Amino acid sequence: MLERVDLRKKLSEKDYDRDISVEQVRLRKLQFRLYEEQRPALAVFEGWDAAGKGGAIKRITETLEPRGFTVTSFAAPKGEEKTHHYLWRFFKALPRAGHFGIFDRSQYGRVLVERVEGFCSEAEWKRAFREINDFESQQAAFGMVIRKFWLHLSPEEQLRRFKSRERDPYRQYKLTEEDWRNRAKWGDYLAAVEEMLERTSTPYAPWVVVEANDKYWARVKVVREMADAIEKALEGKSRVRVA
Repeated sequence: MLERVDLRKKLSEKDYDRDISVEQVRLRKLQFRLYEEQRPALAVFEGWDAAGKGGAIKRITETLEPRGFTVTSFAAPKGEEKTHHYLWRFFKALPRAGHFGIFDRSQYGRVLVERVEGFCSEAEWKRAFREINDFESQQAAFGMVIRKFWLHLSPEEQLRRFKSRERDPYRQYKLTEEDWRNRAKWGDYLAAVEEMLERTSTPYAPWVVVEANDKYWARVKVVREMADAIEKALEGKSRVRVA
């Protein structure tokens, strides 16, 4: 699936400035409609290290009403989180009715980093596909608008960004030893991502693969896709039917 993604897609700075403004204004208007109709929305971000998740999230939130959204970033579970089912901490962070939630990393760590690094058993990550689909179907039935974004870039572009961060004293903190270790396991992660996309992209919570070699293209696509999803859900006026 990912081999067919056209990573040559790009936008000029002029086109980017025009398009991002249009989509951000549209998303802001839709945010107020979500509140009026008491529908929650959730954007889930996963992707390769240095693929631009933070920049895309910033463009989604840049013009939103700050009282109407939350961004939750997830790292490895710790403390009380380890004593509960792995979905517990994600359930707690879901947006309430009328609000917009953003997950920077997510429950999909179970079938990505935890799978590849051996932090859970094979039986656990295989079972997680069904558990996550059930989890999302419950939220969709409640009325939540869900879009999941995989930011995809080439190994060559990732290396270029790693090297750029390495040289930049203001961005060196973004590059860690873990990033280099993950890069060394590119093939293992690629297989995990492919299976994740195949088994967890559903009508009520689809994955959107974002061509992220060009940050301008990626940012506009993310904001546009999220606005399209909310607009479509609000026009339908009904809760998503799930099996």
